[in-house]
Amino acid sequence: MNRYLTGMIVTFSSFLSAFGQETVELLPTGPGLSKQYLEDVGIDENVDVLFVENFENGTIKELGKRWDEISNKNDKVFKVLSLSDDIPASSRGKRSLKITATLGKNSGGHLYKQLPRGVDQLFARFYVKFAEEAEYIHHFVHLGGQRPALRWPHPRAGTKPKGDDWFSVGIEPVGRYGRHPAPGVWNFYTYWQEMKISADGKYWGNGLHPVKPQQVPRNRWQCIEAMIKLNTAPDKFDGELALWLDGEPVAHILKDARRGKWSGMGFDLVEQGGVPFEGFRFRTHDDLKINYFWLLHYVTDGPLRRNRVNNPKQVNHVWFDDIVIATKYIGPIQRKKSD
Repeated sequence: MNRYLTGMIVTFSSFLSAFGQETVELLPTGPGLSKQYLEDVGIDENVDVLFVENFENGTIKELGKRWDEISNKNDKVFKVLSLSDDIPASSRGKRSLKITATLGKNSGGHLYKQLPRGVDQLFARFYVKFAEEAEYIHHFVHLGGQRPALRWPHPRAGTKPKGDDWFSVGIEPVGRYGRHPAPGVWNFYTYWQEMKISADGKYWGNGLHPVKPQQVPRNRWQCIEAMIKLNTAPDKFDGELALWLDGEPVAHILKDARRGKWSGMGFDLVEQGGVPFEGFRFRTHDDLKINYFWLLHYVTDGPLRRNRVNNPKQVNHVWFDDIVIATKYIGPIQRKKSD
């Protein structure tokens, strides 16, 4: 073996050891399933796709019939859920969903979907845009599993799952006590049976953060994709979480990934040092599956106080579009090449 090749192997081994792993499953990048379906045309017919929503058809009332539950409190007065002509540049459609939260009047709205079948690995891609004046929010998009499966959201904030009943993963912006400008940086807000207890004796979701903080942009569409992979057996700690922004992987949390201190607040992945992550054992029963997707824009004054916002904006807008839920990596929308 020549010295050049030996050097490459040593360098790669050093890279792996920085993550506390002998092997690393490299995450895909760029297009996945989306490469086969330009502008997402026909992607709903792929056998690996469980659900698609692009907000192109029907009224808000009719939209609610395609989902299992809709929250649109006082819609005639506050227009919590509305259809908008603001769309991602790569979208072939003409409409998106706009969700508006008005402090003191409502906490925003949501759409909830029980998936047609429960699965052991799930990818969820969606496009999102926060308003130019966006503030910190309370909760955002969630994926997870309920046993038995439910056609409505059943959050159990402050409690720890038993392992055979439920788990949840939120893809959420967080300000971390004002360290990051509103609406914050992306993190996983996660409930599972090995989560850590909070200082008040309750179990609030552990915040799991990428190595490098990923600021949520204002007034710009961003493609988000999250992956949950459940542990393969009740006694295994081989579950995984991953996050992509605009087709680029920014976090992969799995057994032996290097982490910093872990408390009831969660932990940060680290490039060097730290300790190996123990791994995710999301479930103790094989019948607990990933079986719901919850499109949520939930705004209260709690995060505003925690992030030291003295005069918050009263009205908060966010737009969603081009949702695809599948058992394989999806990737950003691929446009047709111009003639």
